[in-house]
Amino acid sequence: MATQDASAGYLEQMTSALSSVVTSRWVKLPVLISSVHSPYPQVSSIHLRTVTALLSATLYFKQKALIYPSQFPADARKQVPRPSDFHIKDFEELMIPTPDHETLSAFYIRAERAGRKQRKTTVLMFHGNAGNIGHRIPIARELIGILGCNVLMLEYRGYGLSTGSPDEDGLMIDAQTGFDYLRQRAETRDHDIIVYGQSLGGAVAIKLVASNQKDPKLVGLILENTFLSIRKLIPSIMPAAKYLAVFCHQVWASDSVLPSITEVPILFLSGLQDEIVPPTHMRRLYEICQTPTKVWRPFPGGDHNSCVVEEGYFDAIYDFIVSLGSEE
Repeated sequence: MATQDASAGYLEQMTSALSSVVTSRWVKLPVLISSVHSPYPQVSSIHLRTVTALLSATLYFKQKALIYPSQFPADARKQVPRPSDFHIKDFEELMIPTPDHETLSAFYIRAERAGRKQRKTTVLMFHGNAGNIGHRIPIARELIGILGCNVLMLEYRGYGLSTGSPDEDGLMIDAQTGFDYLRQRAETRDHDIIVYGQSLGGAVAIKLVASNQKDPKLVGLILENTFLSIRKLIPSIMPAAKYLAVFCHQVWASDSVLPSITEVPILFLSGLQDEIVPPTHMRRLYEICQTPTKVWRPFPGGDHNSCVVEEGYFDAIYDFIVSLGSEE
């Protein structure tokens, strides 16, 4: 019971911290821009539109900083919680080189022997656009303890202790690097691999799985609160910049890539109170999904970051993994 209480506490602390960061970063900026108005009646609407356009242009040229706020929360590039901070003992801290000469920080965490039966399965985790891998350790703690899976928490370039700066092409090099690492490492080369992505991490996961679905060890994909594309997300989070969406060069077109996945089962975890990504995005991704095995699991009370504390969240993941027939 004490262990369960600690797990719940860790998850609640994580979701609270991430919610405050993501909400301030994504929601307040568009509200600020959309609410530009003049205290002087004589200022024409043309002038107001000009101001809005200038602010929107600023957002356009700063889009990488907005899409990849790796500096948030404060000290996220320097202060990375470690698994031992959450009473996890069996783990490795890794620095994995990429083909383009960046170095990625990662945690490889082994399943707890005292949990459910250990599986020859490793979950490759990709987190959302704020914070670092250390902020998601409470999720990994549940995966190793409840599900009996090992976990590789891979840090994107420009986040946490990884080198470089983030962009779409670079993050996909990172994702492939993490997948290749698991396929080549002696301990995991025979493991089944399940790719798990939250929000932006879901977009990363979709592209990775689409490129590697012929690999027999890639057995599942888990998506949580991800979006159709950045361009289609902009009107919701930055209304004043919606006409600039076509010029967004960080595209992440999941709605174009996902239908190409036809051989890997997919679990969709959707928070119906998501205040960042409209839940209709996740539902549409589910509808256009062409893989024979797809599972829809909504959480009526879950918002963008709190699905993990909703009742049945990890049960849904456990049932999905069992359905894959992953080896124990």
